[in-house]
Amino acid sequence: MKNTVNIFLFLLFLGGLPFQAQKLKPISKTEVLQKVSEENTTIKISEQEFNAAKADYRQTNAVFLPNITASHTAIATTNPLMAFGSKLNQEILTQNDFNPAVLNDPSQIENYATKFEIKQPLINFDGMYQRKAAKSKMEAMSLKTERTQDYLVFEVDKAYMQLQLAYKAVTVLEKALEAANANKKLADNSFKQGYLQRADVLNVEVRVTEVQNQLQMAQSNVQNASNYLSFLMNDDMYVVYTPTDELSVSNFRTDDKIISENRSDIKAMQLATNAYEAMNKADKMAFLPRLNAFASYELHDNKVFRAGANGYLFGAQLSWDIFQGSKRFGKVQKSKAEFEQSKLEYNQYVSKNNLELNKAKRAFLDAENKLKLTSLALEQSEESLRIRTNRFKEGLEKTSDLLIAETKYAQKQLEYYQTIFEYNYSQAYLKFLTKE
Repeated sequence: MKNTVNIFLFLLFLGGLPFQAQKLKPISKTEVLQKVSEENTTIKISEQEFNAAKADYRQTNAVFLPNITASHTAIATTNPLMAFGSKLNQEILTQNDFNPAVLNDPSQIENYATKFEIKQPLINFDGMYQRKAAKSKMEAMSLKTERTQDYLVFEVDKAYMQLQLAYKAVTVLEKALEAANANKKLADNSFKQGYLQRADVLNVEVRVTEVQNQLQMAQSNVQNASNYLSFLMNDDMYVVYTPTDELSVSNFRTDDKIISENRSDIKAMQLATNAYEAMNKADKMAFLPRLNAFASYELHDNKVFRAGANGYLFGAQLSWDIFQGSKRFGKVQKSKAEFEQSKLEYNQYVSKNNLELNKAKRAFLDAENKLKLTSLALEQSEESLRIRTNRFKEGLEKTSDLLIAETKYAQKQLEYYQTIFEYNYSQAYLKFLTKE
């Protein structure tokens, strides 16, 4: 809640283009939510992160699917062994090729070989667990995208309420300026008639100037709130929006609100822990042997892209990396530590969110109580201003007392709308925290 108030005050004191010079565009919160869901850059970034995780998962299909390659190789050689082998592959050996003089000093021979090769994994335990880890990561990124969308719904709620509050401040200060100008007119008339001193008139004029400055700041705040909505909607036009929905008090119950383990970001952290666990198991399974099948089909000739001879080969290979220094032991230790760290981070995250929920509930109750008090104070200050204004018109009230009553009424109006903002914001934050 403190951060929200600071943001509002920051927006309040930032300047902008002249308010009246901007084109005003009515917009509802539903329209903002729709545009944010379609155009927001943060959502698009999150979607691309999911696509990257999905691509990583698809790469693990190599655990089950074959690896197929094709190649065409051309050589020319006088190497005795290669020359004899090339002729043998081309099936053109003759009795004369076994002559020791020919074998030891062959003429140059050319060989053009086309080869199709397939490798099929059969048993790969560590690859299976790596695939499981990649799937958990992909699902976690999907949930992260969902939580990003939830957060932006909350952010739209807050930004739209800031825009509503900014317009309420403008309305209050416009009325205050109108009242201040009316009182200035009365004060000028009273001064001309000798009922007021020049100092009283100056006090009224100072009040008018103060309200004008406050109104200018409030109008700048409208522009800043509108610009933030434009940013959320990824709209670089930066028009000044007018909210079509009113800033009103919403009803909400906090009794049964809890942090659910089914909340998307919490489930994502659990899946991340599962991914670390799977990677630790994969590192352990790297100590086991692998079984792969392989096969190849070759075409040979002494002319390019011809197939005068052919042959095939197939078989299976059981490979076992028995010792790789201490590399694999270190990987197991590292993945184990990362798995344990992820479990601690999960518990810490849930605990922190429960702490945040308790703070949010207290903030909501404080805002609810403050709303009752500010509503009562607003009624009292309004009645006090009405009485003092009537007495001032009859010459029975001091100018200073009237100015104090005006200032207090404007302050109470602003406090009342600010409290409505805080009350509704605390509700929106509680909904965000307790969403399943």
